[in-house]
Amino acid sequence: MTTAAQRKHNLAALARPYQTALSRYLKRGPASGSLAALRLGNQAVALGLDTLDLTVLHEEALIAQALPLQSPTARDRVIKQAGAFFAQTILPMEEKHRSAIEANANLSRLNQALSQRTQALASSNRELKREIAKRKVVEHTLRKSELHSTRLLDQSRRMQEELRHLSRRVLSAQEEERKRISRELHDVIAQVLTSINLRLSILKAEATVNTKGLSKNIARTQRLVEKSVDVVHRFAYDLRPAALDHLGLIPALHSFLTNFTKETGVRVSLTAFAGVEQLDGTKRTALYRVAQEALTNVARHAQASRVDVCISKIPNAIRMRIKDNGKSFDLKGRRQIHR
Repeated sequence: MTTAAQRKHNLAALARPYQTALSRYLKRGPASGSLAALRLGNQAVALGLDTLDLTVLHEEALIAQALPLQSPTARDRVIKQAGAFFAQTILPMEEKHRSAIEANANLSRLNQALSQRTQALASSNRELKREIAKRKVVEHTLRKSELHSTRLLDQSRRMQEELRHLSRRVLSAQEEERKRISRELHDVIAQVLTSINLRLSILKAEATVNTKGLSKNIARTQRLVEKSVDVVHRFAYDLRPAALDHLGLIPALHSFLTNFTKETGVRVSLTAFAGVEQLDGTKRTALYRVAQEALTNVARHAQASRVDVCISKIPNAIRMRIKDNGKSFDLKGRRQIHR
């Protein structure tokens, strides 16, 4: 940047060459002074002078040239020619100013374009942030869904495994029941029927010989028939007790427990809430079968002398609790523990 002192110095340095070039221009005409005027203008630009500085130089040089003239016509001619010289001198400055104006215009356009680009970039950044936030929400939701699906899959696998286990237990229980019925039919009913058949053969033979003792043998045969009927009734009761359908769960359980005590000697107590009879037939049958199977296991394995059966109402469910004072099992070690 040009200081005031340096500008004054530059003006003083350019004042004499300007007066000389103007004087030569006025004497010889445009042909000889145009190039000199352009050179002065370029020098002024190089020295950091502006149009106002050249105007000051021009006025001083013009005064020096026009003041000695006495004729107004000559003075006007000099002023007009000097104006043409000045116009030539300031051409480089005008070119510089034009370039500066164009540069400023270009810079303004660039700034405007940059501002628009900055706004577009800011808008893109905001949109990108919103998109990132949406993707994070979606990713979080997907992770939660994946975890939920994994838990459901694990739960489904566990339920399938439990279902397979229960199915095996049901099949095993059914098979054990079939075996028991088969043994009972073979060991009890078949033997009784064989005895009846044998008795009938004896009766037939005795009837042809004599009738002594016939009445006694017939009575024995009748008792065998009654025993067979009792066994068949017991099988029918074990398969489906009629009391469960006609009287309800509690009377059916009382009847079953009474027979269980007679056969095993194990004393059984039953406690049940009254609302149990309001359950549908399927649920009452399930409770009966659970008690039947549990007491059968007690008789086979527990060596107990007492069993307590309790049916109670809990929130959203019915609970049957069967407790005995016999031996239990260590599930890990697979061994019996005396209590």
